[in-house]
Amino acid sequence: MKTTLIAITVAAAFGASALCALAAEPIQIIEPAVITEPAKVELGKKLFFEPRLSKSGFLSCNSCHNLSLGGVDAIPTSIGHDWQEGPINAPTVLNAKYMLAQFWDGRAADLQEQAAGPIENPKEMAMEHHIALKVLESIPQYQAEFKAIYGEQGISLSTVTDAIAVFEETLVTPNSRFDQYLAGDHDALSAEEKAGYALFKANACSACHNGPAVGGTSYQKMGLVQPFVTDNPAQGRIDVTGKESDRNVFKVPTLRNIELTYPYFHDGSVWDLTEAVKVMQQVQLGLPLSDEEAGKIAAFLKTLTGEQPQITLPILPPSTAETPRPQPFGQ
Repeated sequence: MKTTLIAITVAAAFGASALCALAAEPIQIIEPAVITEPAKVELGKKLFFEPRLSKSGFLSCNSCHNLSLGGVDAIPTSIGHDWQEGPINAPTVLNAKYMLAQFWDGRAADLQEQAAGPIENPKEMAMEHHIALKVLESIPQYQAEFKAIYGEQGISLSTVTDAIAVFEETLVTPNSRFDQYLAGDHDALSAEEKAGYALFKANACSACHNGPAVGGTSYQKMGLVQPFVTDNPAQGRIDVTGKESDRNVFKVPTLRNIELTYPYFHDGSVWDLTEAVKVMQQVQLGLPLSDEEAGKIAAFLKTLTGEQPQITLPILPPSTAETPRPQPFGQ
C-alpha cells in the first residue's frame, strides 16, 4: 500500500517521466577524469587556490569549496569578505561538471560562467574584475603562463574563468563502492546498503536524484507537498526567471559524497544525514519514514563517496611592486 501511494504521489508531482526513471537504473557510473590540457589544468588549479583574487587577499575559491572537505566549507552558509555571511549553503564543487547549470538557482550556465561570480560578489571575494586582472598582469610568472596557453588572448576574464573551469572539470570522484556495485561487484555493498538502495528507489528518491552525479539534472520545488520551513532568504529560480511558480525551486543537489558535504539543504539547516533523508521524504512526498528505513537509505548514500581528488597544492608566484595591495576587512 505504501509503495502504491508513493507511486501515485510521484506521478502527480513529477509526471510519467519520473516513473520511467524509477523503473530504469537511475544512477550511472562516474568515470575518472581524462586530462587533455595539463598546463591549463595546472594554471586553473593555481587560480582556484589564489587568494589575491579577493579584495582582502585572504579568500580563494577553495575557501568555500574546500577540496579537503568534500568541496564544501562545512558550515550552514559561507563567510565572505569582511566576515559577511552568505545567503546560501555552498554546494560542492566535486562532480559539478555533471550539473545542468551552476548555483542553486541555476543562474550560471556552466562552470566558466560560475567562476566569474564569486570574485566580484561583494559578499564573497569582493574584488572588481578589472582589479583582479591587474593582480595577475602584475606577476611575470602568470603573464608567461597565460601567454604560453592562450597566446595573444593573454590575461582576461574569459581566460581566467576558462582555466578555473577546466581545472574544476577534473574534480570528479570515481570508484565509489556503489560504482563498483554497478560494475558488477555485488559484494561491494552490505545487505543493509542494498536494502537502502531498494528503499531509495521505492521511495521515489531517484525521481530527482539520478544520473552520474545522482542529482543536478533538474530543478524542483523544496517543499513540494509540505512547506519547508526556514529562515533562509534564498528564493530559488524566481530570482532568475521572475516567475512566481519558481519560488523555492532549486537545482537538485548531487548526492555523490553526501556524507562529506554536511550541513544539508540550501539553508544548511540539517547536519545529520539520516535526519535529512526523513525531512526530504516528509516535505517532498508527505510520507514519513521510520528511523530504520531512513537509516538504511543513509547507509546506502554513504556508498556514493568516491575517490577524492588527490591535489598537490600549487606554489603560487610572488607579487611584485606593481601588484595591487589587499584591503583588510573593514575597509
